[in-house]
Amino acid sequence: MEKTIITTGKTIDLAIEAALSQLGLDRDSVSVLVLQQAKSGFLGFGAQPAKVQVTYEALDPVPEKEPEKPKSALGSASRSKPKAPAAPVKKPEAPKAVQAPKAETVKPEQQDKPRQEKKADKAPKAPKQEKPKAAPVQPKEYAPAQPGSIEEKIEQFIKGLLEHMNSQAVPHCWNAEGNTYKVDLVGDDLGYLIGRRGDTLDAIQHLTNYALNRDVEGHIRVNVDAECYREKREESLRRYARKKAQQVLKARRRTTLEPMNAYERHIIHAALQDMDNITTYSTGTEPNRRVVIEYVR
Repeated sequence: MEKTIITTGKTIDLAIEAALSQLGLDRDSVSVLVLQQAKSGFLGFGAQPAKVQVTYEALDPVPEKEPEKPKSALGSASRSKPKAPAAPVKKPEAPKAVQAPKAETVKPEQQDKPRQEKKADKAPKAPKQEKPKAAPVQPKEYAPAQPGSIEEKIEQFIKGLLEHMNSQAVPHCWNAEGNTYKVDLVGDDLGYLIGRRGDTLDAIQHLTNYALNRDVEGHIRVNVDAECYREKREESLRRYARKKAQQVLKARRRTTLEPMNAYERHIIHAALQDMDNITTYSTGTEPNRRVVIEYVR
């Protein structure tokens, strides 16, 4: 069952954060509709806060069982049958003497014959087949970078950058195709290198591209990843886009997503480009540029 709340704030982001903290949910679990943009007013007069309507899924309430009505004393008394008179108590009879059972005489032939147990003809049980255990995941092997190659320059730059961040992660670089190079960060506690929604990972990638393209001819593109975060994030964005598009089709009203970088906005547009009655476009300025999903006939 869908429920909505309306919250306000100085900006749209603060209004959304107020709703999320009130509901105890994350941003991917709700749908946001902007009802009113924030206005600063003139000399403090006429200022209006931003107002948003947040829609979320709530569990249907479980109907309570009605307590059973107690039966009235008069009704039960009228329906009860009169008790029969108690039977006269008989005096207990004296116990009869119990005769001891006669001892059976065992023939000597019977003593020599061993007891033979009757066994049912049962088919032998088949041994249980053990489920094959999953093979342990083998760590990915990386070829060492050749001395003086672009891969070595990329690894040296990122390694120095990580040392300034007090990180023990190790970068491994290889050429994907053409002028595109991929880098995997390997090590423990990579969460803070990824950052909130990949912000720190994007910063490392941006600095690497900027530093590398100053000293080489042409344009080289470097993609930095850790623990396959990029692939998981892309799949999560596709599911998020389809979910929001279904809500727009149901309500026939447009919705504005959270701020995203250019790469994430491209994934949203590509995921919904072939969907009927749905169009997408971007609005706002960086770094608060957002994707709008709109219903069209």
